Amino acid sequence: MNRLDVDIQVVSPLFRDEYMPRYASAGAAGMDLRACLDAPIEFRPGSHLRIPTGIAIGLPRQDVVALVYARSGWAAKHGIALTNGVGVIDSDYTGEIQVLLSHHGTNPIVIEPGDRIAQLVVTPIYVVNWRRVDSLAVTERGEGGFGSTGTR
Repeated sequence: MNRLDVDIQVVSPLFRDEYMPRYASAGAAGMDLRACLDAPIEFRPGSHLRIPTGIAIGLPRQDVVALVYARSGWAAKHGIALTNGVGVIDSDYTGEIQVLLSHHGTNPIVIEPGDRIAQLVVTPIYVVNWRRVDSLAVTERGEGGFGSTGTR
């Protein structure tokens, strides 16, 4: 099992120890991020919120990224999604992690302090060195784009 040491800093006086990101099960890929709030917030359909987590992280290298994903349960039950699809926390960002949420459902929900609002996945990436070429290798698919491999 690969392990990576990542620095974490509490940046809010509202942060509680139980808000520390952690894996919810032995096989989980993402750690839960929690709402670091002083009071509940009503989240109305059609609106957007920026929810603080109370933490900042220091990734150790440029070839590591932290990705913020929506919680599938909230998406399925309430239509809650990340406004930006996936949040990207670069290795040189050391500010507070905040989660951008959009409400696509039909009923208001209440976000309570400490609620699990998103998942954080820390993963390696490739730092790319571009090589300019006159042509690319020929493949079976070639330039076939949207729908080119069939519909079913």
